[in-house]
Amino acid sequence: MASDPSPLQDFCVAENSSHVLVNGFVCKDPKDVKAEDFFLAAKLDMPRDTKANKVGSNVTLINVMRIPGLNTLGISLARIDYAPLGENPPHTHPRATEILTVLEGTLYVGFVTSNPDNKFLSKVLNKGDVFVFPEGLVHFQFNPNPYKPAVAIAALSSQNPGAITIANAVFGSKPAISDDLLAKAFQVEKRTVDWLHVVYGPPLSTHQGLLV
Repeated sequence: MASDPSPLQDFCVAENSSHVLVNGFVCKDPKDVKAEDFFLAAKLDMPRDTKANKVGSNVTLINVMRIPGLNTLGISLARIDYAPLGENPPHTHPRATEILTVLEGTLYVGFVTSNPDNKFLSKVLNKGDVFVFPEGLVHFQFNPNPYKPAVAIAALSSQNPGAITIANAVFGSKPAISDDLLAKAFQVEKRTVDWLHVVYGPPLSTHQGLLV
């Protein structure tokens, strides 16, 4: 029976200049709301650069930060571009379920259920196929084609779904998590953890909303 509360008005356009802290954003006065509050010239029909990061993907996230009218409406979306052999590496969305539709190319996708089962569910998707990633579960997408790029569109059940990239969070935290702790947790030598700290120390990308 648990769910997010439904909006109590037609809309609650985010007032980003407010200094009041609430769960979400303070509403703009309805008298000041304009059509532009619900619009963004995102040009989602245009290909994105997939060479800006090591994993070969680029996510254009459309959330409440970019469309204030999404505030309290519980939805966002993203265009995801994948280079040949590019991937959207294992990550989670702490606040959203994701439904992904392949627009071009082929994707190998999957997610892992929670402890103690950790069951891995995966599927190869072709153009027009749809797959769902349940809220909070670790998931990924990978373009297995070494020659052709892939494109997908994703809808998420939150105005601000968030993303936690597993490798970046564990090995790229600031300050770094103890290498002794991580070596024991992953049952590897400490020098391996030290190497991973070097690899993931710098940010993976400066792109907004890299992972979806």
